[in-house]
Amino acid sequence: PVLDSEDAWVSVEGPVSIVELALEQKRIHYPLVEHQFVLCTVLYAIMRLSLKAVKPLSLFDSKGKNAFFKDLTSIQLLPSGDMDPNVLSIRQQFLLKVVSAAVQALCSSQDKEVSEEEYFPFEKGKNWPTLAADLAQYLQISEDLVRRHYVCELYSYGMDHLGEE
Repeated sequence: PVLDSEDAWVSVEGPVSIVELALEQKRIHYPLVEHQFVLCTVLYAIMRLSLKAVKPLSLFDSKGKNAFFKDLTSIQLLPSGDMDPNVLSIRQQFLLKVVSAAVQALCSSQDKEVSEEEYFPFEKGKNWPTLAADLAQYLQISEDLVRRHYVCELYSYGMDHLGEE
């Protein structure tokens, strides 16, 4: 970007402006940032929903694991479209666990007559099953599979009105 400045500012001495410092920074590799975001979302879901026996790095292949420890400005080899079926199975199981835990938390909060906002105070409007469906795109799992599991969980907990929606 071209930054025009007034003549009065050209002769000013002092530290370099924050805009100039920002323009001098290397460009980040956006797919690598998305990859880090997926890991952060996975870790947050594990923590927030108290999921047991989940190994977050097992959701990624060797290329994906190596990419976590690289500089965000470097261009890394990220996982391609061809994934190991075992990794895909682990990812699918994880997403289904997230949906099941979210529905269970929602039902247990309704049994105690506690609203979802009180149960998840910092997450107003956060819909974990929808988040799991969005995460399925990044993890190369069918969104329909996650949504079907969500509906089945709603019906199994007696929340037929939500399942019909």
